[in-house]
Amino acid sequence: MTSRNLNRGGVVAALLVAIVSTAFVQRLAGASREGASTPDATPSFAKTETAVFAGGCFWGIQAVFQHVKGVTGAVSGYSGGWADKPGYEQVSSGTTGHAESVRVTYDPSKVSYATLLKIFFSVAHDPTQLNRQGPDVGTQYRSAIFYMTPEQKQAAAAYIEQVDKAHVYGKPLVTQVVPYKAFFPAEDYHQDYAEKHPDDPYIVVNDAPKVANLRKQFPDLYRDAIH
Repeated sequence: MTSRNLNRGGVVAALLVAIVSTAFVQRLAGASREGASTPDATPSFAKTETAVFAGGCFWGIQAVFQHVKGVTGAVSGYSGGWADKPGYEQVSSGTTGHAESVRVTYDPSKVSYATLLKIFFSVAHDPTQLNRQGPDVGTQYRSAIFYMTPEQKQAAAAYIEQVDKAHVYGKPLVTQVVPYKAFFPAEDYHQDYAEKHPDDPYIVVNDAPKVANLRKQFPDLYRDAIH
């Protein structure tokens, strides 16, 4: 995914904070809990909640959320399709219906679902690009939120509505808000890819700037260590 210019990202982040109040979205979000069984069991820590996001190559989305204080885990994988055992080659063909996704486990006492939404929309990807992110093209790179509870659905939909009404991006958001069905972890070599391969040209051009933007726009939430 081609990352947003840092200056433009700062403007977008500031507008998102100003237009959509955290308190408003938190009221809608409530306490989100796993709403369905998954092929890969979600960690069942008493004080954690889960959200699943898609927005282009999962390397960058995972890298961003791994650097957010309060996030206890971020796993790259596949969600939103119909294949029972999706693999990278299948998903990349665009024939499984799955999107490259990231399952985010977080401590709601340290970071709210509302804040995760702000980071997703202002730092992690460009929500105005339909079925693509920068150089990556196809429905497997679509922008989507897979909600697990009615509260998550309402919070995400309200967030998008407020941002669109304020014309923050100059174009309508194309992010899908769809029910969570299942999440399949990606192959091991995809996990922590940006951390393990910082010199990969794709990471340098597309994903490292996202992490830098997170640090610049959300300094109080940023952490260096991902584990």
